[in-house]
Amino acid sequence: MSGPARTRPERWAAARSLLGVRLDTIGDVIMTGPALRALRAAGAGRRVTMLTSLAGAAVAELMPEVDETIVYEAPWMKASTPRLDAQVDLEMIERLRGRGFDAAVIFTVHSQSPMPAALLCVLAEVPLRLAHCRENPYALLTDWVPEREPQELLRHEVRRQLDLVGEVGARTMDDRLTLELPPGTRERVEALLDQAGVDRGADWLVVHPGSTAPSRRYPPEYFARACRTLAREHGVQLVFSGDASEGLLVEEVRTRMEAPSVSLAGRLDLAGLGGLLTATPLLVAGNTGPVHVAAAVGTPVVDLYALTNPQHTPWGVPNTVLFNDVPCRWCYKSVCPEGHHLCLRGVEPDVVVRAALELLHNPASGTVASPFYAFEPG
Repeated sequence: MSGPARTRPERWAAARSLLGVRLDTIGDVIMTGPALRALRAAGAGRRVTMLTSLAGAAVAELMPEVDETIVYEAPWMKASTPRLDAQVDLEMIERLRGRGFDAAVIFTVHSQSPMPAALLCVLAEVPLRLAHCRENPYALLTDWVPEREPQELLRHEVRRQLDLVGEVGARTMDDRLTLELPPGTRERVEALLDQAGVDRGADWLVVHPGSTAPSRRYPPEYFARACRTLAREHGVQLVFSGDASEGLLVEEVRTRMEAPSVSLAGRLDLAGLGGLLTATPLLVAGNTGPVHVAAAVGTPVVDLYALTNPQHTPWGVPNTVLFNDVPCRWCYKSVCPEGHHLCLRGVEPDVVVRAALELLHNPASGTVASPFYAFEPG
């Protein structure tokens, strides 16, 4: 079998209209930002268009590295609703072909195959196509980076994608996550906080108890115990965030904690969440999209990190990652396959309280390195 495919470097250097394919949701798209920045910087006058999901588009539109967003709910993605009618897909092929992209970079986590997206790009006549791939993609990719994770190495998601684009000469010294919020966003959120009686001159923080996957949610009764202690014993004001679907979960935690709090659940769009996390001195959450929004606006994070995968810890901001080590770590499951959820249930609420107070009062006490492998951002 021949070795991995590679295109002559000058062909990538000449590419001006680039398609970034990232069909996942908020956190994954944000963590692709530094790689997109590297792609833009590698050629004068380059434009980057992001092909992403509806949820991913909400954040892609706030990313300065993205010039344009195209929404595509790909039928091969986990969150997509299966469909037999291929008309949407055929129309997308024609739309992409009509744009005349010079190159496409397909960004995936290691458990995903780039092959369906690569075929989409072939049919759309995109001449250069780069991705990680476990099996030989033959002509589907012009530039094939063999998949080595997780058997040979573990990398943060940001580093994984930076390494991918580095294979075609795209590099950057600026590996920060970034978001550009619409003008006045923070001021509108601060007005909501003022109306709710939050004294932003005193101790306060944001709590985000939700997550799309049940395996990544800290138990609500544990969240409530930690919040009760923070509010009652330490006088910390608590503001809860969440989308409309997480409203019941937020109210469960607020009811159980038996202490005053404020809920903005269901009241903020993604830009508004960014404004809230820009204003707050600290976020306490699980490994979920808002953690990466916080990192992109420079806010420290206490991350209750379920051991479903090691690649998505907070990037580039002071953080404390809390978890209970278990033999079944890195299960990559949306529901705990063992049924005990000990990677999170083993984290006592008092530990959360101590971590939150330490990072709230002394952000320099946090780390920017992941506890799961020897790599530090930058």
